[in-house]
Amino acid sequence: MANFVFYDFETSSSNKFWGQIIQIGAILTNDNFEELDRFDARCRLNPGVIPEAMALIVNKSSPKILKNSNLSHYQMIRQFVDTIKKWGKATFIGFNSIEFDEEFLRSTLFQTLEYPYITSTNGNTRGDMLGLARAANFYYPNTLKNSTNEKGNDVYKLDQMAPLNGISHGDAHSAIGDVVATLGIAKLIANKAPNVWRASLKTLDKNQTLDLIKKELFFCTNEFFYGKSRPFVQTFIIEHPQYQWPLCFDLKHDPKPYVNMPIAELRAEMKKQPKFIRTVRHNKHPVLMNPSYGERFNEYKLIGSSKLEERANIIKNSKDFAEKVSAIKKMEIEEKEQTKSQEDLYNEESIYAKFTSSEDNKIMSKFHNADWDRKLSILSDFKDERLKYFGKKIIYMEKPELLEKSEYKIIHKETAKKLLSTNNEKWNTIPRTYSEIDTLRAKFEKEDKPDKLVVLDEINAYVEELEKFYSSA
Repeated sequence: MANFVFYDFETSSSNKFWGQIIQIGAILTNDNFEELDRFDARCRLNPGVIPEAMALIVNKSSPKILKNSNLSHYQMIRQFVDTIKKWGKATFIGFNSIEFDEEFLRSTLFQTLEYPYITSTNGNTRGDMLGLARAANFYYPNTLKNSTNEKGNDVYKLDQMAPLNGISHGDAHSAIGDVVATLGIAKLIANKAPNVWRASLKTLDKNQTLDLIKKELFFCTNEFFYGKSRPFVQTFIIEHPQYQWPLCFDLKHDPKPYVNMPIAELRAEMKKQPKFIRTVRHNKHPVLMNPSYGERFNEYKLIGSSKLEERANIIKNSKDFAEKVSAIKKMEIEEKEQTKSQEDLYNEESIYAKFTSSEDNKIMSKFHNADWDRKLSILSDFKDERLKYFGKKIIYMEKPELLEKSEYKIIHKETAKKLLSTNNEKWNTIPRTYSEIDTLRAKFEKEDKPDKLVVLDEINAYVEELEKFYSSA
């Protein structure tokens, strides 16, 4: 079994394209969860990055702390990349990492001239402890202790779960503290819900997950929405013609009325609730359990295993039904393309618009290994204009004196224009941050939280410095 890398980021905002990672925590363990190594680093804010005030307060990262870091953002990312390459093949696990941390990392690597998919290629795989925690409690109630919200639903927030489950992890919302908490949750699940843990190890790789879904006659999985986990006993129909996600038939429905239905009528039925065709996002670490687990829940228990098996066979043996579902999904794709926004993407948002070429990927290493006075000339070797743009921005942030004056002015003015904008931009701006600070100040004064007011004053002073600097651009 491969090693695990449990990891977490603290960021300047929730926006993966325009925010910045400011702290990284990672712990390398073996498959018995014994620590082998760790990485813990904090960096300065990039020039031109305006942090969200509340993000810094939650992360306990005041501008003063960030200014005093001995690492720039680029330096911290290079150290992290070098570390995980040194650690070798591993499974990368965080808490809500596939939806947040992983996406933030991919965007960050793309913008710092590194191959973005290092956690899911070259033998590496990825998992997510949030979905696993929900599955463990669903199939084996009370595996984990949770607080509840006003609606009576379990709360899956790491800072609340850790102390309730006896996990001492230091400062919550520090990167390394949250990594310790995530590792503690993993140990509890492996010990108290071993069947769920073992099942989760089979779906870390998206290709293996897809093969498993196709191979099994039927299986049980859970989805979480409206604050609760729900079971679905399903059988595979086809892959989505665009996204390759498995489209599966929910066996609580009788397939007989659907398999011979004319395509127009079937399409109308597919739009209705409850859905009888569900998407299993095989690249998001779903937990697939033996279909017998479905019989723990009344909606499938009343049907019975023999009837569920019979229904699964009907779907598996109906090639015509699969072809109709595929045709309907292709129609939906065409309609979506026709209504798709023609708005141009900024370079920062274009990671999924086009993959970088293998030739350019090789030049990335050349860029990182070169001395600073040679990096600028290496940028001209890139065929992808986005990479040239990112490379110049790295030099602007790290060694601005190496840029031609005209090149520096272009980047500096463009940065100033973005930050000083009074429009409702995709990125955080100085005017928006002042507004956020005013709102938070009123809130914290009312709640009598002087410590947070002190941090707000620090953030306000930092933003004033940036405003003065960029106003003269």
